[in-house]
Amino acid sequence: MDEMVLLRHGETEWSRTGRHTGRTDVPLTPRGEEQARALVPLIKDRPFDLVVVSPALRAGRTAELAGLTGFEVDPDLWEWDYGGYEGITTPDIRKTRPGWYLWRDGVIPGDAEHPGESAAEAGARADRVIERAKRAGGRVALVAHGHILRVLTARWLGLEPADGRLFKLDTGTYSRLGFEHGEPVIMTWNAPVS
Repeated sequence: MDEMVLLRHGETEWSRTGRHTGRTDVPLTPRGEEQARALVPLIKDRPFDLVVVSPALRAGRTAELAGLTGFEVDPDLWEWDYGGYEGITTPDIRKTRPGWYLWRDGVIPGDAEHPGESAAEAGARADRVIERAKRAGGRVALVAHGHILRVLTARWLGLEPADGRLFKLDTGTYSRLGFEHGEPVIMTWNAPVS
């Protein structure tokens, strides 16, 4: 594999208001659709050997509006499962858990649709996506979510999954992972396009 292009989906109402959005399928806002369209010049006329998208509609819609076609859906690219914190903001969580920090403290179990997962479990999914990308060779594009792409980046660099905390990632952004002298590196990170 030569490089992995990471596209974080465009803005949703929940991302705009800071609500943890794991498995709840929230649509893009009009601004989110604009962010996705703004990605077109960055990927236009640049062929990909593999394009993989999260099952969430917001990720698929971002891929479509960005001009990516023929993509495959991979459940390993779902966002971190926030369990009982699904749909809740960090300030609201801290009302009952002062100082709570996702990367350090994790989540509480939720309902059957949102059982929750640890950073290590999200990391195992990220590892599978990385291996799939390596097998594809050439250029790979991934369209997914903030936390899982941050975990994936940490794993790409050989770091622990929770070290994804070091990589802030905004909606509608473009990032690239690749190699320098055969070693995994970040080539572009959190680049805004709109």
